[in-house]
Amino acid sequence: MKEEIIIAGFGGQGVLSMGKILAYSGLMEDKEVTWMPSYGPEQRGGTANVTVILSDEKISSPILNSYDMAVVLNQQSLDKFEEKVKPGGILMYDSYGIHTPPTRKDIKVYCVDAMDATFDLGNNKAFNMIILGAMLKLMPVVTIESVLKGLKQTLPERHHHLIPMNEEALKKGMSLIKE
Repeated sequence: MKEEIIIAGFGGQGVLSMGKILAYSGLMEDKEVTWMPSYGPEQRGGTANVTVILSDEKISSPILNSYDMAVVLNQQSLDKFEEKVKPGGILMYDSYGIHTPPTRKDIKVYCVDAMDATFDLGNNKAFNMIILGAMLKLMPVVTIESVLKGLKQTLPERHHHLIPMNEEALKKGMSLIKE
């Protein structure tokens, strides 16, 4: 198993955090992992993306030209990464930040209304965990249990009380995917 994933959007959407949590989760499942963030000089509002590779075998390079899955959270990211999804791969996007939907027919495309789901949960800070839950439903590269352990590793201890809310958001994201 080797899955090559890019998560892209605006800074402040939790893009880099999702990648970091995914990478930690993979490490906890004894997978080979690379995590490569990329972001502009702006902390919030600028574009950001993270490439995560999870594999059962050694990874030769963290640099990729194509992906098994792209999670895009704004139009600029869709415009940049739609063409880089491998044929047969998955493109997942949140409708909130996309004005012109994807057009490719040789990939599986999923629209997830994660921003709307944050209103259902009453917490807009759960957005990235809803996205991560939906992503893991489509590509179960790690378990929710590992994600929750990864959260304990990546969140400062003063925020550990938020882990149950994050678990709820993950499950909400998974429920948004309809086959």
